Amino acid sequence: MIKSVFHTSWTVEDLERSVAFYRDLLGFELIGRRERQGTAIETVVGFPKTDLRMAFLRIPGAPVGTSGHHLELIEYRHPKGRKLDIRTCDTGSAHLALETTDIHADHKRLQAAGVTIVSGPVTFDGVAGKVLACYLRDPDGFTIELVQLA
Repeated sequence: MIKSVFHTSWTVEDLERSVAFYRDLLGFELIGRRERQGTAIETVVGFPKTDLRMAFLRIPGAPVGTSGHHLELIEYRHPKGRKLDIRTCDTGSAHLALETTDIHADHKRLQAAGVTIVSGPVTFDGVAGKVLACYLRDPDGFTIELVQLA
């Protein structure tokens, strides 16, 4: 029986660039790195001769494992993938929603850092009541949503 979300994973072009984005601009904590080759990872991902590098990040202090959730970034050295041009409205696309305490300050700071901004904060009625939300993109084009409970 499914009991929780363990992690979310993005395949990235440049692991160091993505770690810097999530750690330095969004405030995630780097909790580990791994390299994977061999039969086990080839079987899991379905590609022969798989060679990849991984980084694991979390919101500072968040648990990892049974009741926690972390972000896994994967750079495939082999097979080398291709860049997809996926819009948020395209089937198969995904986004990561992060809760913030000051969406306006975060929006302004990220915009000043050169992050691709899709929208400024807008008020919505959400499942948790009124929320402010905006979209931005990470270096590989993944959509990040910032959410602040109103």
